[in-house]
Amino acid sequence: MRPKKRYGQHFLQGAWADKVVEAIGPRPDDRFVEIGPGPGALTLRLAPKVAHLTAIEVDREMVALLAPRLPPNVTLIEQDFLETDLGDLTGRGPVRVAGNLPYNVSSPILFRLLEAHRTSGSVSDATLMLQREVADRIEARPGTRDYGVLSIFVQLHADVRRVLSLPPGAFRPAPKVRSAVTRFSFRPPAVALADEAVFGEMIRSMFTQRRKTLSNALAPFATLLGQSAAEALRVSGIDGTRRAETLQLTELARLADHFASTKSRAVL
Repeated sequence: MRPKKRYGQHFLQGAWADKVVEAIGPRPDDRFVEIGPGPGALTLRLAPKVAHLTAIEVDREMVALLAPRLPPNVTLIEQDFLETDLGDLTGRGPVRVAGNLPYNVSSPILFRLLEAHRTSGSVSDATLMLQREVADRIEARPGTRDYGVLSIFVQLHADVRRVLSLPPGAFRPAPKVRSAVTRFSFRPPAVALADEAVFGEMIRSMFTQRRKTLSNALAPFATLLGQSAAEALRVSGIDGTRRAETLQLTELARLADHFASTKSRAVL
């Protein structure tokens, strides 16, 4: 099978697939969901080690190639993962997730997994192959250039650990970037939030203008709620001359909780 550029396909080679499976650490009673199995490099190695595996593949030709080779404990679904109802796959309890993600949709997939965890607790952990630059953004700390929306949302809901680094030669065809396997262990939020929806809206608004000072970057969101950015920063004890990327999760939560409380009072 030739890799299809529109699906961002790069096929993992056998020796490296063994290393990835070892990093995943499958257990005999695990139920897994695999995102984008492709020709089955991970699928056929994971299946003998787990209770059940559901593999979700968007490419019809890959499905036809892989289906005859699968053992009985594997369910293969032809579908875009971003359109899959994870609730249908987790009726018997939380699942673990694995996958060699297409680089062009890795962030939407991560947000999808975070949402599944936040709303239903249906995903216990995920071990995912990512472009190294994406892994860097996820792990970034406050005050660094890579720290932003993805870092904040992931670190709010998961402990993150890089478990393997891969060179371009681990794939065919070789991508032009290096890759990293990252483990996401989902847990309760790192900070308590009065309203996570308000928190999310505030973060996205602030980081669209991340080069501005907080006073200016926060102004559009504050105005939308009929509030003052300067007052919100004052009440939250945060210097308005700082930039969004310098704020710790606790500071972001404090600021969002102020907006959530004023929004609630306005509704009442």
